[in-house]
Amino acid sequence: MVIFTGISLLQRPSSRSKHQNQTTVFTTTEPGYRPTRALRRRQRRRLIIAKFGGSSLSNGKKVSLAAESVAREYSKGNRLVVVVSAVGRTTDELLELTNHGAGIVETDRDDILAMGERTSARIFAASLKSRGIQARYFDPSDRDWPIITDHDFSNANPLRTSSIQRIRRYVKPVVEDGIIPVIGGFIGRTRDGRISTLGRGGSDTTALLLATALGADEVVLVTSAPGILTGDPFLIRNAHVLRSIDMKALIGIADSGTKFIHRKALRYKDPAISIRVIPSASGRLDAQGTQITGGPLPELEVKIHNPDPVASITLVGRDLPQNPELIRKVTRIIRTNLVAISQDSDSAILYLSQAPSLRGQISRLHDVVAKDPHGLALAARMGMALITVKGVGLEETPGVVARISDALRSSDINIFGVLTITSSVLILVDWKVRKQAGKLIRDSLENN
Repeated sequence: MVIFTGISLLQRPSSRSKHQNQTTVFTTTEPGYRPTRALRRRQRRRLIIAKFGGSSLSNGKKVSLAAESVAREYSKGNRLVVVVSAVGRTTDELLELTNHGAGIVETDRDDILAMGERTSARIFAASLKSRGIQARYFDPSDRDWPIITDHDFSNANPLRTSSIQRIRRYVKPVVEDGIIPVIGGFIGRTRDGRISTLGRGGSDTTALLLATALGADEVVLVTSAPGILTGDPFLIRNAHVLRSIDMKALIGIADSGTKFIHRKALRYKDPAISIRVIPSASGRLDAQGTQITGGPLPELEVKIHNPDPVASITLVGRDLPQNPELIRKVTRIIRTNLVAISQDSDSAILYLSQAPSLRGQISRLHDVVAKDPHGLALAARMGMALITVKGVGLEETPGVVARISDALRSSDINIFGVLTITSSVLILVDWKVRKQAGKLIRDSLENN
């Protein structure tokens, strides 16, 4: 007999029932009966992956609030998996300590840094148990630890297939038994049993990987912010919460350095699983925040940006980009076929698709520049291809441009321009060699 003193167990469907994984069946003798959408929603037990950031667990009161939010969803009959970051600034403090330790090897540093998440998982699981909820924390020392990574210590990448197989083998049965798994999200383990860390924001990666493996209904990212904002509140006074944002737009914001979801994690986003970013202060997992829609960008995409050749039109003069009247006139001329633009203090390069109207546009651009007091001349280069290289976090990968340029140089292919923006690199080459260039670029990045 087990006696709980001063604790009232939360009511939910029994995890021991032989029907535990089946939808509750409502019967009626009325012919043609069909349950309403709201009723069908209530009949189904949702699976939620709840990830709590370090700022959401920075003291006892916040840990209690977070545990209470999980308990509330649990009492509704929903299934949950909890992913936790290290409490407060624990990881930063451990990192500072190890950085000052002479000769500490990466494997030992990861073992030390993992202590933050390992402790956080124990605390959260204990907090749930104190509320009469069955919970079990997973630890990388356990035989059934689910997240397996490569050997890139301090910035490890989960081995997707191995991790998904282990999540389904070891985590799924725990969930189906009505127990809440609590997993430290920043940590992994290599195939040979050494503890690794996933780098900054790795808890997001673990949460999305768990969601994909378990077929979760939703991932809820609990943060200190009210959601994803229209701007940095430290820079913009009237920034407000976006109620919804698409993945493509999200990538651009993430690349600006905004810290609400880790870029590396975005590659694990399943289009069928929604993500919601909510404030920890609400104390509820069903709180309003920002809904993230859409699927992930490809790991690597190399393609010809447009089906027609591209021309680069260089406008030269004094302080041209600071001349709003000139820019307005130029924009009016090129708005239908502008592909990209770059500029410095005394010139602007317009990349235009070679539409039938291009020659007329060039003539009009020349007149605008020649008649402007600060304008000087116009130059045009025709017959180029704009190759787009895309990938999540591409700009954080050292040596990407060098690999591309080395691959093209080795085959005597000249580069006429390089542009970078939001996890994309744009390369201008001769139109005639575009297919060869595209293959060389892809090979250079896939083989590294």
